[in-house]
Amino acid sequence: MSQGQAAGIARGATADVGDATTRFLLYGLLPGWFVPGLADWAMHRRTRIEDTAGTKESLIHSLMMAEVGLPIALTLRYEVNPLLLSVQLGAAAVHEATALWDVRTAVHSDREVKPVEQHIHSFLESLPFGGLVSLMCLHADQVRSLLRGGRGDPDAWRLVPRRRPLSPGYLAGIGLLIGACVLLPYGEELVRCRRAARARKRRALAHRATLRKVKGS
Repeated sequence: MSQGQAAGIARGATADVGDATTRFLLYGLLPGWFVPGLADWAMHRRTRIEDTAGTKESLIHSLMMAEVGLPIALTLRYEVNPLLLSVQLGAAAVHEATALWDVRTAVHSDREVKPVEQHIHSFLESLPFGGLVSLMCLHADQVRSLLRGGRGDPDAWRLVPRRRPLSPGYLAGIGLLIGACVLLPYGEELVRCRRAARARKRRALAHRATLRKVKGS
């Protein structure tokens, strides 16, 4: 086999791998991400987060979803370039720090973090890095541009709309999944925690009022 033939096969294989990786990210990793997210919500509900770690932990969950959701939304609409890679890398680092804060908050409360929930967390922490590394492999030229500070690329530090936009049907489907598997369950969790906190406050006020009456009698 000649060097030219080998190079041709390598170029063809690279294109096929790139297409397969893109399909995996769009139709495998991203939709599959919602499964451990729902499982984690179910564990919070099962361990009665509203009566233990309460609103604080639920708000941390909302923060983590925002940290992941912003770079995903940008990646679905814009080209991968040094600016977008910087956002993705920064969000991944901040998300990891927030995840540690989340576990510490849960462990220091009365909520039991069971081994199965810890295993679910391993998926939620590793999937962002898996997606990011895949994108960096697909856009190695942009990684090199980032390492050079974007020199010579006038579009390096601005958001550039995708040259091949994703279909409206795909974006609508992802939007529906986000609503059904993220916003709805975790919104319900936050509302549940707030209601429980208000109920505890009312009981505490009623208890203090009763004590004042007993002391005054």
